[in-house]
Formats: sequence, C-alpha cells, structure tokens
Amino acid sequence: MSQLITRLIRLLVLILLVVGLIAIWEQIRGSSVLSRFRRGDNTTQSIVLKEVTALGKLELVRYTFKDIVEHEQLNTFLPNANAVLIVEGEATGCLDLTKISLSDITTDGDSVTIQLPKPELCGWKINHDRSRVYDTRFSFLNENQLVSDAYRQAERQIRQSALNGGILLQTRQNAGRILQPLLTRLSGRRVGLVFRS
Repeated sequence: MSQLITRLIRLLVLILLVVGLIAIWEQIRGSSVLSRFRRGDNTTQSIVLKEVTALGKLELVRYTFKDIVEHEQLNTFLPNANAVLIVEGEATGCLDLTKISLSDITTDGDSVTIQLPKPELCGWKINHDRSRVYDTRFSFLNENQLVSDAYRQAERQIRQSALNGGILLQTRQNAGRILQPLLTRLSGRRVGLVFRS
C-alpha cells in the first residue's frame, strides 16, 4: 500500500513538474529573451506577374474598423488555447461601372436618366501592419494556426460589421452626391440616377 502511495506521489510530482515547465516556456516564449540568440533574417524572393485585370469599380466609401478579437480554440485533453489580437481593418463600398450599358442611359428632352448597378462591398481586409497579437495562451505547438484562425475570424467580422453598418446605403448616397453634379456639368443636362433593384 505504501508503495502505491509513493508511486502516486511521484506521478503527481512529475505532472506538476511538466505543468510548471510548460508554464515557464509560455512565459519565456512571450518575452524578448529568445530574440537575443537570433543572428538576423535572410529573405529571397522571386516575383512573377500572374494576371492583369481591367478595373471599372468606382470606390465611393471606406469604413475603417478597430477591434479587439479574442479567439479560443477548444481542445479535448489540453487546456483551451486562446489568442487576443488588436485588429485594424477596412471595408470599401463601390459601384461596378463596367455593368452600365447603352440601354441603361435614357434621354427625355433636356434630361438624362442613368440606371446604375447595385452598390456592392468590393473589398474588406485586415491591415496587418496596424494589427498585432496581444497575447496567446496554451497554444503549445500550433500558435501560428491559432493566430491565423483569429485573423480569419476578424476579417469575416469586418465584412459583417460593414454590411450591418450600412455601407451599401452610404455607397448609394455618395454615388448621388458625387456622380450627379459631375455628370450634370459634363453633359449640360439634368441627370437623374436610379439604381437597379
């Protein structure tokens, strides 16, 4: 019986030692102690032009977001890994002017009516140079995957926040404010703008 208790105590001490070593590693890894042993970086690149695309999208509004993202990765046996990011991103609303054809332009005396395509969310992204990882915990071997998943979730949230924040309505309003006076001045006629439903 005493031998069993001795073995259990040894096992408990071993488990505590492993947990303590993991906690110490997490603390050292997050500090600048390990960066002293690096000699520098060496990068080689070969850039090849892959595609050239003609653009016809008129950007009319840009929303900029700043967010604190807490992403948790659920684990079965290990403690749940989590990452805290401070993220800055942007979303852009635009009109695709390549979708306008001659049939979308009608004239009636001294007035012109132009049927514009529906406003769209033409881009959303994380500004990685203005974002940073604030903290990670219990991400033993897969910290890169944890941070990558957190950034991906933040990018999805930026898109949804832009849509919820009325970026398409703002794009429509800015199109009227910017294009109508410009087209009126260029054509010398009254210009009316309508949007496709």
